[in-house]
Amino acid sequence: MVAGVSHRDDMTRPPPSRLPATKDEDLTLRERWLALTRTKMPSVAHAREWPVTADHCFQRILLDNACGGCWYDYITERPAWRHAPIATIRRAVTLGEAALAGDVDLAMLNRRSLDWRRQRKARPAPEDRS
Repeated sequence: MVAGVSHRDDMTRPPPSRLPATKDEDLTLRERWLALTRTKMPSVAHAREWPVTADHCFQRILLDNACGGCWYDYITERPAWRHAPIATIRRAVTLGEAALAGDVDLAMLNRRSLDWRRQRKARPAPEDRS
């Protein structure tokens, strides 16, 4: 069980934010994010029969679910992992670690991410008011 989460279904909901991280905590958490998405998750993807294997796919899935929608609607600067609020990175790392532990269904998180992206594409473009 992940700290602050009491029910399996609650794993996909962002946990409440904690106090802002210090600079060292922020750096450590972002380093964990990179190790998780670039190395740990891709290394077990085939064995777990996950629907994705590439690091950028894990980053999309976790950031979308941490944000509650397409991450680029919430994080305007790139790269997202560097500019995301620390609470968002914390939620994303928690979800990724829970997926590695088998407590969260990564395929379900992927479907949700793709659904948000399909819905976003289907939205009409904002009117040009020039």
